Amino acid sequence: MGVLVSCSGVLSQSLNHPGNSLMLNRSDLLAVHVPKPAGLLTADVAVTGKVSDEQGNGLPGVSVVVKGTTLGTSTDGEGRFRLSVPGTSSVLVFSFVGYQRQEVTVGSRTSFNITLAPDNQILNEVVVVGYGSQLKKEVTGAVQTVSAQEIKDIPVSQIGQKLQGRLAGVQINQTTGRPGAGINIRIRGQLSVSAGSDPLYVIDGFPITGNIAQLNPDEIEDISVLKDAASTSLYGSRAANGVVLITTRQGKSGQTNVSFNTFAGIQQVPEKGRVKMLDAVQFAQFKKEFFEDQGRPVPPEFANPADWANKNNDWYGAVLRRAPVQSYNLTINSNRERARTSIVGGYFNQQGVVLNNEYRRFSLRMNTSYDISDKVNIGFNVAPSYVFDNTPRTDGDRGTGILFNALHTWPVMPIRDANGELTKFNTFPGSTGNIFAYPNWVRAAEELTNETRNTNLLSNASIQYKPIAGLTLRSTINVEYLNSKFFFFNPSTATNAINVPIPTLAVSIRQAREEVSWLNENLATYARSFNDHNFELLAGFTNQHFRQEFSRVQADTYADDRLPTIQGALNINRNGTINGVNEWALTSYLSRLTYNYKGKYLFTAAIRSDGSSRFGANNRWGTFPSVSAGWVVSDEDFMKNYGAVSFAKLRASYGLIGNNNIGNYTQYALVNNTVNAVFGSTVATGAVVTSLANPNLGWETTRQLDLGLDLGLLNDRIQFTYDYFTKRTTNLLYAVQIPQEAGFGNFNDNIGEIKFWGHEFSVNSRNTTGKLKWTTNANISFNRNRVMELAPGIDRVYGSFHITQVGQPFGQFYGLVKEGFYMTAEEAKSLPSIPGRSAVGTIRFRDVNGDGVITFGGDRDDRAIVGNPFPKFVYGITNNLQYGNWDMSIVGSGSYGNQLWVRHLYSTANLDGVFNMVEGVKDRFRVGPDGRVITPGAGMFGVTNGGGNFTGVERDWPSSHFVADASFFTIRNITLGYNVGAVKRFFRSARIYASVQQAFVFTNYWGGPNPETSAQGDGQGDGGNLSPGVDLSNYPVPRTYTLGVNLNF
Repeated sequence: MGVLVSCSGVLSQSLNHPGNSLMLNRSDLLAVHVPKPAGLLTADVAVTGKVSDEQGNGLPGVSVVVKGTTLGTSTDGEGRFRLSVPGTSSVLVFSFVGYQRQEVTVGSRTSFNITLAPDNQILNEVVVVGYGSQLKKEVTGAVQTVSAQEIKDIPVSQIGQKLQGRLAGVQINQTTGRPGAGINIRIRGQLSVSAGSDPLYVIDGFPITGNIAQLNPDEIEDISVLKDAASTSLYGSRAANGVVLITTRQGKSGQTNVSFNTFAGIQQVPEKGRVKMLDAVQFAQFKKEFFEDQGRPVPPEFANPADWANKNNDWYGAVLRRAPVQSYNLTINSNRERARTSIVGGYFNQQGVVLNNEYRRFSLRMNTSYDISDKVNIGFNVAPSYVFDNTPRTDGDRGTGILFNALHTWPVMPIRDANGELTKFNTFPGSTGNIFAYPNWVRAAEELTNETRNTNLLSNASIQYKPIAGLTLRSTINVEYLNSKFFFFNPSTATNAINVPIPTLAVSIRQAREEVSWLNENLATYARSFNDHNFELLAGFTNQHFRQEFSRVQADTYADDRLPTIQGALNINRNGTINGVNEWALTSYLSRLTYNYKGKYLFTAAIRSDGSSRFGANNRWGTFPSVSAGWVVSDEDFMKNYGAVSFAKLRASYGLIGNNNIGNYTQYALVNNTVNAVFGSTVATGAVVTSLANPNLGWETTRQLDLGLDLGLLNDRIQFTYDYFTKRTTNLLYAVQIPQEAGFGNFNDNIGEIKFWGHEFSVNSRNTTGKLKWTTNANISFNRNRVMELAPGIDRVYGSFHITQVGQPFGQFYGLVKEGFYMTAEEAKSLPSIPGRSAVGTIRFRDVNGDGVITFGGDRDDRAIVGNPFPKFVYGITNNLQYGNWDMSIVGSGSYGNQLWVRHLYSTANLDGVFNMVEGVKDRFRVGPDGRVITPGAGMFGVTNGGGNFTGVERDWPSSHFVADASFFTIRNITLGYNVGAVKRFFRSARIYASVQQAFVFTNYWGGPNPETSAQGDGQGDGGNLSPGVDLSNYPVPRTYTLGVNLNF
């Protein structure tokens, strides 16, 4: 041990001790080491004990850690533990989800009986809000939080998938099963004509410019979703669609540990839900009947359908496979007296269920915080990631998406030849009704290259200074960097296009995109309390700048597919070769005042002013204020007589927020400098103005009112939240049509108004608290909207198969109303019909305008609203159970009242027999060559007689024939886990689990396997706000079976 000895005056002393000798002289001040006597050496102390709940039942899986060290264990199935601690002064820390943390000094005891009290103080949790945090009890806005603990062990690539069904008022659909893609998040049903509906994502305080698809879910600590104007107004012109705040893992004081999480599994597409197509025998039978019904000779290929028995070719199934998925994540938390560091490294590998589909993600995150002194703190976060994605052109319309193409390819066409080799392409004689050359889609999936390589970096540095009590000054610099490289190569031996014989023209596309965004934020926060009054004032200013550069080169006609370089091509495609730059900047001032009296009467006011380069010179600045108030009713004396009510709070908020997703140069008059003009025999280059300037162009604005109730019953055993909201979005950005005499087709302007309103309910309950612990989280949301106004003289705008019309909900399906089929010749003559195109067995539509003639388009249009892609309500439910060392969770979500436009029917139910067809065509309306009705069928599909003049009406005219109920309930995830406990010298705790993702889908939807789908023809999106809910047989969402293990060291 150390001894400090001071000597003064004339002194000489000898200090004798075995192993020690010291002579001290005058004025000496010495520090010496004196070895401990052998009897005083501290030995490890073995302690044992049991941890129980409030009812005396043993708690398994409780973390038992020696404070300030990595020593620890967890309790077994009966709640017992055994641990060696360094000495009697050691402090044991007991922690378990749902219970209050407890610290106990060892002292002279070696056995402990610990009772953990339920953590009913959920309202004292700290909730992350915009530019700060608040106690949950004191939040006056509509904020919902999900912790990492709640969404662990769900084997998916994106955080959005983990959130499905957990958040009231947040609709999350998986529109395609492509790895790393297809998650559509919409908060409170927000819509815009052309400015998008994606929320703003903020990671560790940094509003990123992209989405969160590339973010490793294991890096996340918690997520807060801000839904009302009071919560989002501090993000101003970008907050109209809601804000998602993501906090990543941070080092925590007193916790130093290492954990390793991994899972591996298999994905497959269930047979149930797939589109049922005709097999080879059924197809041959259809073809035979097709010719017989028209009195034409049956081609010999189909004269005897039984000849095709055992010769079926399932093209759709052939491009699918069972595929593996695996994930590895290592987390290190290193904490010292002044420094806290968290490091998360991850590797995710998902082989898609379509051939040749591969998705890999490498990620790393390091978050560090260091206290220079009691007043100064610095922080640094850096998070690089790399994603490789090769997905053959699976999605899209006929001739674009391999899956659509495979679905309707003739099942009598061979996938492989007699030698077992993949055919190059297939065709049948024209006499059979075939008019296409069908490339081999298996070959297309295997040989097409469609690679994207994204390197992403998120980083920020901060300094925080507390000069006086209550005042905090903070400055941050944030950087987001993206380098994206895309390479597509279509060799001469394969293609995703239809009616293309092989060999074909080889094509390559190379695209490079680089984006850099930086943000500087400077904030001052002052908090003060006196008596029962509590204030916090926030003020700050921010500057953000974004720059994107991109280039694209398309080349074709290669002499050798093995050398798909640019210089190896004979031709550079000018239309497909471009480059460009995009830039924008945003300067903002913001402030917020938060006040409460006794923690009972709550008030918040906030304001933000944004100046954006995206808007017209006369309208660069916008101001976004909000105000909210709350009353904790349960703290009032008169509530003491209502013991069952443990908490009650009323909330109200109102504010103004914006949407600035209108493009970077929309307000300018743009110039095209690639225009050529001919003067005599000379071709001269020139330029032309392609759009009109609008110096008054501004952002869309949304005014929102929210009324809420938070209720806790039976000591918060049941928690209930209700919100009613109404909002109006005005100044919608739209390209307004103008007279052609102006020389331009349209003019970008702010027009119109949409009204939204809705109700949100959520319930959390602890159903049982004994040895079996069961909790439930359930929510349901009702969202409605109505278009109140568009541009002067314009009362509607159209989408692909949609209409957005004044007085009606947004983006409704629009077409003719199917009323059945003409059953007799008399009906075809007497009922409203299409002149020259209606006959017995053809589709019959409603005469909406009553003029006796069915008209598509024009002044006498009979089209009407025929369906709604948006649900009447969405809902979710999560059940968590724990018994001893076992735990189980079941997550489900669904929607009701939404419909889909089964677009692929125009091809998969083409009654001319050009393609393979859905199985239901077997039961079509049939009429013989003599006009006699053979069978009226099942009422779904009409006759094949008369060729395209008759069949083309059913196929090509948008109508309710294509609309299908897509209500569904999906059991998203089922997980069963077992807590192993500690294994001495190996790990402190361990958990193994088995999981099923996308376990069951309950739906009456008949158009395909995914009732959540939404697609567009090019396969590159979900159709946008004007054209949602179109089914093009996109990439199916697989069912995934996984096994995983979590280890803590």
